Amino acid sequence: MNNVFEIVDKTGRKIRLTKERWKHITSPEFLHPYMTNYLEEIKQSLTKPDIIIPHKYNDMKANYYKFIKDRKQYLLVAVNYLNGEGFINTSFITSKIKKR
Repeated sequence: MNNVFEIVDKTGRKIRLTKERWKHITSPEFLHPYMTNYLEEIKQSLTKPDIIIPHKYNDMKANYYKFIKDRKQYLLVAVNYLNGEGFINTSFITSKIKKR
């Protein structure tokens, strides 16, 4: 199995996180190794996001945001869609929501 998880998001689309993308997200080279502690929050960001922002230039991408109370910041989960399904491209903590 090449997926860390597969889940149905708030909009009813199947979204998956591959092992390769999880390694990328949590690698020290990517500067976000703390993300290893946020796997469940990534899932929650997809199923119960505070807001979903479509990409400004590409309808096949969207950013899901969930407020993380203990950090007082947002978890961003960037998703790409292909053939009606989505896959997580990256995820990290950010201080603000980037609007279109």
